[in-house]
Amino acid sequence: MVDVVVVGGGIAGVSVAYELAADRSVLLLEAETALGRHSTARSAAVYVPGHGVGAVRALIERSGPRFAALADELGTPPLLTPRPVLWVGCDDEGAAALAGVLAERAGEPDAPVAIDADGAGRLCPTLAPGVVRAAALTAGAADIDTDALHQGYVRGLRARGGAVRPGAPVTAITRDGSGWRVEAAGDAVRAGAVVNAAGAWADEVAALAGVPRTGLTPLRRTIAVVRVPDPSRLSRPMVIDAAERFYFRSDGPDLLVSRADETPAPPGDARPDDVDVALAVERVEAVTGLGLRSVRTSWAGLRSFVPDRRPVVGAWPEHPGFWFVAGQGGSGIESAPALSALAASVVRGAPAPAGLAPSRLHVS
Repeated sequence: MVDVVVVGGGIAGVSVAYELAADRSVLLLEAETALGRHSTARSAAVYVPGHGVGAVRALIERSGPRFAALADELGTPPLLTPRPVLWVGCDDEGAAALAGVLAERAGEPDAPVAIDADGAGRLCPTLAPGVVRAAALTAGAADIDTDALHQGYVRGLRARGGAVRPGAPVTAITRDGSGWRVEAAGDAVRAGAVVNAAGAWADEVAALAGVPRTGLTPLRRTIAVVRVPDPSRLSRPMVIDAAERFYFRSDGPDLLVSRADETPAPPGDARPDDVDVALAVERVEAVTGLGLRSVRTSWAGLRSFVPDRRPVVGAWPEHPGFWFVAGQGGSGIESAPALSALAASVVRGAPAPAGLAPSRLHVS
């Protein structure tokens, strides 16, 4: 018997398990033989304050100071390395999208700050001269050391007495008095509560327990690393098209690129799409003129959203003790420090914020 079974060994699962293990007995179950091999391992892993829907922006903002604290708490190297983000509009659509972003987030502490096109060119000479019509800067953005964060949470969970079982896919979850009976890899464990942090599989795990789904949709995103003929033109900022049609950033002497695709896909081992890779290279080449041709490697991951694109934290009122921590979309790593602390408080009995609770969703 344990207090809590956490399903899912990605960043959502290990972070909330760590937080709960401060005062609960915790067992973390992961279907794969290695933890965090899907979305967590395949993210571009950038901390970008002031992006996403309002609820996500708030979680990202609250995660900023927590990253520094976690490095000391978990004994990791520094988890954030500064990398400014340059938002650009290179045509009418992009410029209009950027104007909308700036208007929506005006007055927020981490909102992008408008800069002129010449300033954008000086900041990021990787961009071709004259290509930028409108630009804005998020100076406080940073790369995230995802592996150090994830492994730090796992070590911290174990140090707090938590148990981790990889290679243990959950096959059944049933009510057992006031708690739950969870079957995985031929064994069964009784738990007072279940935390469903299974990422793209969260609705499938809910169905195993006879709990209503959230309407979660996994969306595939493809990323590639491309050789750059003249690496001297590379610069530090990450560049994001405000209309969300591409982004790129330096990756050593190469360039990481994506067309920011969101293609519905079933939960599974996502594979890169050749068309998405080609479009990413084409769009980034159009605004840089770097002579991009040769793709070094490519991969894909799943970003899971419910319709309002806010995370799901809490339980359906009719199914107490079965807690969702799901729907983080593309912000699961950068929001994990704050989201895991919030989710742990909800499991302990604090009310879930109305804007994040499953009850806000209308699922048929």
